[in-house]
Amino acid sequence: MSSNEIIVVGGGLVGAAIAYGAAKSGAAVTLLDQGDIAHRASRGNFGLVWLQSKGAGFPRYARWSRDAVDHWRPLAKELADLTGVDVDLQQHGGFWIGFSEKEIAERAVMLADIDTDGRTPFEILDHAELRARLPEIGPQVVGGSWCPLDGHVNPLKLLHALHAGLKLHGGRIFNGVDIREVGSDGEAGRFQARTIDGRQWTADKIVLAAGLGNDRLAPQLGLHAPVVANRGQVLITERLKKFLPYPTNKARQTAEGTVQLGFSVEDVGLDDGTTVAGIEWIARRAVTTFPLLSSVKLIRAWGALRVMTPDGAPIYQESARHPGAFVATSHSGVSLAGSHAYEIGPWIAGVQPAPDGVAQFAGERFLDPNRKFSNAH
Repeated sequence: MSSNEIIVVGGGLVGAAIAYGAAKSGAAVTLLDQGDIAHRASRGNFGLVWLQSKGAGFPRYARWSRDAVDHWRPLAKELADLTGVDVDLQQHGGFWIGFSEKEIAERAVMLADIDTDGRTPFEILDHAELRARLPEIGPQVVGGSWCPLDGHVNPLKLLHALHAGLKLHGGRIFNGVDIREVGSDGEAGRFQARTIDGRQWTADKIVLAAGLGNDRLAPQLGLHAPVVANRGQVLITERLKKFLPYPTNKARQTAEGTVQLGFSVEDVGLDDGTTVAGIEWIARRAVTTFPLLSSVKLIRAWGALRVMTPDGAPIYQESARHPGAFVATSHSGVSLAGSHAYEIGPWIAGVQPAPDGVAQFAGERFLDPNRKFSNAH
């Protein structure tokens, strides 16, 4: 038996990236994936590698997000070389689109708050400046912001590549596993993960990366991980001639030529369905942004649940009560994939020190009565 066995509970983008990084570091990793019954954000997200909204009021999160975008090109190349899967990374910049002067002014303040160390270049653009770069932009668009570090990927290919890479590094994946109980035997320093039907896995360490399930599992190992669901509906069009060379927060054109339109922000509990009102709102906003979309066919719509903490920032923590038990949760599974693979995974595997300032991501920050939180997406 390996002396560095790790169970990762949760096979979405967060868990898969951490498992991949730990296995690459030499750990014997077992990934327990709930599979298709999971409320998995990984299969329904917008695919953005996005810096433009991460870390306002939380400097360590801003820096964490900034470092993550630097990891992306090496990660994409590494996965392609190892697995043969091209995740369709395009990282040449991205645009946020605004419809009022008030929105633009608020955006400028937020971006200045994020760029506290001068490493994150942003540019506020008026309508004419935006139209010069995005000729198909609509007349009702007032302006926007630009960040040259942003980009997008195919999240389904990314998930596939991480799972394939994990296996090639010796990791095991069990699908259809619904973990309902986790625990520690104390004296032996081993951890267990058990399903409702009695199946059990045991290892030296355990990582809770179960998305919305972390709210239930984390307290069993002395960890605090308050997470709630937030639904986003997304639309996809037929394939179109290339007109959108950069991703935006309203629409992005995929490598195949389809256009992904999004996204809603809805507090509806665990309902990941679609609604006529939501689809109509997204479609109207997309046509206002890019009028040429008014005549295209929509071919699919779906809903997915984001995993949101009270402030929208991640939780990374090792349990003080049960050392060797970790929790990791983030709604930015795409943007932060490189940091999860190159920093969190090796830390948990014991081959790298904890990331600088990781204690600031502990879940106990939400117990401070003097702090107020907003997870505005």
